[in-house]
Amino acid sequence: MKNILSKVISVCMICTLMIGGSLMSIAKNNDWDKTFAKSDKVDVKKVHFKNRYGIELTGDLYTPKEKSRMQYPAVAISGPFGAVKEQASGLYAQTLAERGFITLAFDPSYTGESGGEPRNVASPDINTEDFSAAVDYLSCRKDVDPAKIGILGICGFGGMGLNAAAMDTRIKATVTSTMYDMSRVNANGYFDSMDEKARYELREKLNAQRTEDFKNGTYAEADGLPDKLTGEEPQFVQDYFNYYKTSRGFHERSINSNGHWNMTSSLSFMNMPILTYSNEIKNAVLMIHGEKAHSRYFSEDAFKKLKGANKELLIIDGASHVDLYDNLEKIPFDKITEFFNENLK
Repeated sequence: MKNILSKVISVCMICTLMIGGSLMSIAKNNDWDKTFAKSDKVDVKKVHFKNRYGIELTGDLYTPKEKSRMQYPAVAISGPFGAVKEQASGLYAQTLAERGFITLAFDPSYTGESGGEPRNVASPDINTEDFSAAVDYLSCRKDVDPAKIGILGICGFGGMGLNAAAMDTRIKATVTSTMYDMSRVNANGYFDSMDEKARYELREKLNAQRTEDFKNGTYAEADGLPDKLTGEEPQFVQDYFNYYKTSRGFHERSINSNGHWNMTSSLSFMNMPILTYSNEIKNAVLMIHGEKAHSRYFSEDAFKKLKGANKELLIIDGASHVDLYDNLEKIPFDKITEFFNENLK
């Protein structure tokens, strides 16, 4: 039983926290550190703002170069879980800025260029708060209409974004892309494969690790993606590797590319469901997921809980989970633009 539990824990840590490991390099020029090409249609600058817990967050603010109005609708963007603003969230932000929005791609607390100690910790509460802190910042900019602010969450931050929309009534429109419910997957495993007994044994292991961490004055790291693929890994693990661990998406500050989550981060997610009040979201929601994504059931089940005629689930034909990180032929930017234009007016 212990061997089986060890394998379950390993799979959960690798796949739900999507950890990276080996060092790699990515070609960059001196003034552009993103994993996507720079657009000549937008300006980008680094900004800083604090969340309600006093943690300073760092973001990249994208604005259209062609100024056509005094105030713009704005969108705050974060994710995937363990990624940084120089990866998928920056691509989304830049693309939407090209289409007439002011956008803010930000690193969540404890990761990337944002503050918070210890590093590489995740929290259902604080990471939800990070979205509201981004709304704070955007609401107070002179070039943003505070009545026209939306958010977009990718992967694990799709769940955080939906949770923020349930709490923060200033958010007028929410998009989730290839969403993970991090509470559900940490508590139940993939496809709800963990029963109460397995969950208790996992809690025992993680709480024992807390004691060791306190004794040692350090934080044990969760397992990660393999340094090399054997070809026998589940397809979605191979997909993660081919994004985070290759020149396609590698970034030195990304936990998934180069680092490890703290092992005990899972505990809070196991105990705190993030989507408890998602049925009370009154503002518009668009949920996007790939037809072939292993994680598709997270969006489908979360969507069933939403109420109102201004909610939509869009399944992208032939798309995998990771396709919606950076595949411009699969990410429905026309639909996302239409959605925000319609609901941020």
